[in-house]
Amino acid sequence: MQQNSNPGEDRGQRKSRQGIVVSDKTDQTIMVRVERTYTHPLYKKVVRRSKNYMAHDAENICKVGDTVVIMECRPLSKMKRWRLVKVVGKTQS
Repeated sequence: MQQNSNPGEDRGQRKSRQGIVVSDKTDQTIMVRVERTYTHPLYKKVVRRSKNYMAHDAENICKVGDTVVIMECRPLSKMKRWRLVKVVGKTQS
């Protein structure tokens, strides 16, 4: 069996999402709301759905209202399976 020179090279692409921080009350954790839109198959109307993800923010740099990018990772706690990649936009405060 041949070993890969780059560890993790055989791993698939990790999912990433962009959303808005809705809570930063817990230490090193943020709650991110990710919205998606799709067209209803029968009525052809645009439907908006949102889902909240708990993400790991090691430096506690995010505040409520920031736009962030999160990426899938290993389980960090009971509810956290995502981590902060970058802050796209800061709030005006």
